[in-house]
Amino acid sequence: MVGESGAGKSVTALSILKLLPTKKASYDSGEVIYNDTNLLASKEEILRRIRGKKIAMIFQEPMTSLNPLHTIEKQITESIILHQYVSYNEALAKTKDLLNLVRLQGVEERLGAYPHQLSGGQRQRVMIAMAIANEPDLLIADEPTTALDVTVQSEILKLIKDMQSYFNMSVLLITHDLHTVYRIANRVGVMKSGRLVEMGQVKDIFRNPKHEYTKFLLNSVLQERIDQSLSIGNEIISCKALSVSFPVYRGVLRRKKGEVHALNNINLCINSGETIGIVGESGSGKTTLGLALLRLIKSSGSIYFMGREIQEKKSKNIQPLRSEMQIIFQDPYASLNPRLTVGQIIEEGLKVHQKELAKEDRRIKIMKILDEVGLEHEYIERYPHEFSGGQRQRISIARALILKPKLIIFDEPTSALDMSVQTQILKLIRNLQEKYNLAYLFISHDLRVVRAISHEILVLKDGIAVEFGPSEKIFNDPVHSYTKSLLRAALNLNFN
Repeated sequence: MVGESGAGKSVTALSILKLLPTKKASYDSGEVIYNDTNLLASKEEILRRIRGKKIAMIFQEPMTSLNPLHTIEKQITESIILHQYVSYNEALAKTKDLLNLVRLQGVEERLGAYPHQLSGGQRQRVMIAMAIANEPDLLIADEPTTALDVTVQSEILKLIKDMQSYFNMSVLLITHDLHTVYRIANRVGVMKSGRLVEMGQVKDIFRNPKHEYTKFLLNSVLQERIDQSLSIGNEIISCKALSVSFPVYRGVLRRKKGEVHALNNINLCINSGETIGIVGESGSGKTTLGLALLRLIKSSGSIYFMGREIQEKKSKNIQPLRSEMQIIFQDPYASLNPRLTVGQIIEEGLKVHQKELAKEDRRIKIMKILDEVGLEHEYIERYPHEFSGGQRQRISIARALILKPKLIIFDEPTSALDMSVQTQILKLIRNLQEKYNLAYLFISHDLRVVRAISHEILVLKDGIAVEFGPSEKIFNDPVHSYTKSLLRAALNLNFN
């Protein structure tokens, strides 16, 4: 099931089990038939016997759907005991078998872990184990790989396919990633504004789409950046031998027992008008590199910004430079203050760095920047929760851009957006770069996005730069085995 945000994909899935909030939603018409039973007309008692046993669901964000107060062991065994009426020891034995089946490493150690102690991929494996614990007839997977690295995405999708074959399940996969649909689905339904506008075999839909909206989605697939020729401008920021370590404390007295080396001897230079893409799995040091360059975390090595060494400068001496270096985060909803209006959010930087501006002058600048990022002037009085993900990301870009910076660091800015919205945001980012000759550091685990935006790409693994070069060279003729594995997982490419 594909379609943009708000198309009705998740509402359709939740309706199957009547999981929509009863006070906010009603089922006006239609039927959901399971084994000759209309679930929409069934009593809660019948639905409770079906939920989790006959029809199970994997939610988009396992961190919010797993109970943070209970261990992994308790959450899975509880589901087994509830539906299978077995003893705790029997349920525990089955829990271990399930976690081994979904290939979770170190099962014995993970049983006592809480959700926050697991990585995104590990949490998703736990969710799959819970979902298949009672061998359901139908597994609903709602955006199960959205925020995962490409290699983990590939593993999770393969795992779902393997579990489907093992238990002979039907699977309803909800996603905005058309590549995922093409790789693993048999049939596809396209939704728009709560309506199913087209449905058929995957190959038929992809090769010969009938509906205009389906054609629009297929045409939104990201393409490689074609303007690879780059007129090198002035150096904006560079680093030499940049390293970051985090101390590890253990024991009751919290004594330092060692260090985690998050970044090791990174050398990098970004010029005006240039985009450097940073790729790698979670924990590879991508975000750490961005934060270190902005002096937001401690690091060693040298950092030069606009020709000035800033590593040894005190915070108060760096503050005047902050207007020229900006960062845009992965989740705009989390990075925008929910208590401030759009106008107040964008205005904050002006109040700090351009105190001499009058209120009316600030408002004029805000209106101009809203025009730049494609937002209506009337949005100035609205709050972040009133916007879509793509609109919120435009607000974040406006907040960064209003100070006319020289450098913008993008940390996974499109990971949670629909493909068509991704295309719009990337086009906006590129247009702004060309207009203002901006330097970009673009962090992402989505190699298609990086390919569409970057001139050069740095590949990080465990804090080490394993490969660096022009985007075209990295994608067409990678040297390092890790780069090849990333490309293979993301693009199904084969290398000799």
